[in-house]
Amino acid sequence: MDYQRAASLWQQLWQGLRGPGDATAPPTFLDRAAFVSAFAVSELAAASTALATRAAADFIGSDQPVSVNVRLASRWFQSSFMPHNRPAPALWDAFAGDYRSADGWIRLHTNAPHHRAAMTRVLGQPRDRDALAQQVARWQAEALEQAVIDAGGCAARMRSESEWRAHPQGQAVSNEPLISWQPTLNGDTVSWPVPTARPLLGVRVLDLTRVIAGPVATRFLASLGAQVLRIDPPDWDEPSLNEEMNCGKRRAVVDVKTAAGRDRLRQLLQQADVLVHGYRADALERLGFDAESRARLSPGLVDIGLNAWGWQGPWRNRRGFDSLVQMACGIAHSGMTWSGRDTPTPLPVQALDHATGYLMAAAALEGLRQRRATGYGVQARLSLARTALLLQQHPVSDAPLSAGISAHRQDTLSTTELTPWGIGERLRAAARLPGTPQLCATPGCQPGTHPARW
Repeated sequence: MDYQRAASLWQQLWQGLRGPGDATAPPTFLDRAAFVSAFAVSELAAASTALATRAAADFIGSDQPVSVNVRLASRWFQSSFMPHNRPAPALWDAFAGDYRSADGWIRLHTNAPHHRAAMTRVLGQPRDRDALAQQVARWQAEALEQAVIDAGGCAARMRSESEWRAHPQGQAVSNEPLISWQPTLNGDTVSWPVPTARPLLGVRVLDLTRVIAGPVATRFLASLGAQVLRIDPPDWDEPSLNEEMNCGKRRAVVDVKTAAGRDRLRQLLQQADVLVHGYRADALERLGFDAESRARLSPGLVDIGLNAWGWQGPWRNRRGFDSLVQMACGIAHSGMTWSGRDTPTPLPVQALDHATGYLMAAAALEGLRQRRATGYGVQARLSLARTALLLQQHPVSDAPLSAGISAHRQDTLSTTELTPWGIGERLRAAARLPGTPQLCATPGCQPGTHPARW
């Protein structure tokens, strides 16, 4: 852990949140534990967690100092919930992963059933990973990448950083701000009560996000008392993330592909204070919920959008996930070079997802602060690819100062968390703002547990 790197990242994050002319002192960073990586992953974990907490302090008008434990922030980027007396759910589908092609490497993302089906439409139904590897080896990586994408799946060829900078999508991302801000329609004057202990009490957050950045954002908002209603489509589940990501939230199922579902979404949106969505760039537009329509439905809305590959460029509507962005933008290639390995070497955690999630939470809090002051809503746009570009500006060339991230007995909360799947322990918050604990009031739950209403 390098405090100077962490402070530099903090300033970039802060200026992305408040503007290039704004500067503020960094929070207090505690502990020197760090991930072993070609990039400043632990510093990013600490700085992004601190940013969301500092945004919460500004929302309540607090000048209390913010501190963040770097080791704990790093652990939150791994997992925050540890189940007891049962194994943690598998994070990856059996066929997800990196495969050697005829001319390089490609990553296949098959966690969702429809993405796995898309892969099999291109490569056939493999009996095991070895059989799939033999099929992939017959393809040129870029041709296979495009074939899987065209079939409705998810894949990314490993590119170097220089290849990504020359790529049309890499060039488009380099021209985007870390957080793109746009004011929207004026709403009613809002005077939410802002109790220091639960500053978002009474704030309604409509959550249209899934794996992983968006759920990180809404989990953080829930930990400050927000009423978070997450909407999932029928037949959707995230068994590896239900306990991890959905504490503090209510979960309903709505089929927005039907007229009745869109009517329900419209009613929910009209009463929402914050919308957090992670659809591809044109997906909400095709459902009749473009940015202008959302602003008209809910004047003063704080509208936070996430995209994988950026909001401009030829890949703006391409499906994407953290692991795919790492492959395409050069992070996995740089890690391979840095470590001296001969296989793709991504970050030790899905840091793009987690960091972007905290940036989204900070943007939501900043938007609420602005709305309370002016009455105007805001739209903020972020992307995994733009967060990747930020991290790539902070490579690690020196030897790590620690052997990695360790677990300490005092890291978890004193209470046991009971979920529909069993019991477990939750990490305590990594950042501290005196008088404002970050605690979710309810455990994770299954899709459809609650009705689709506030």
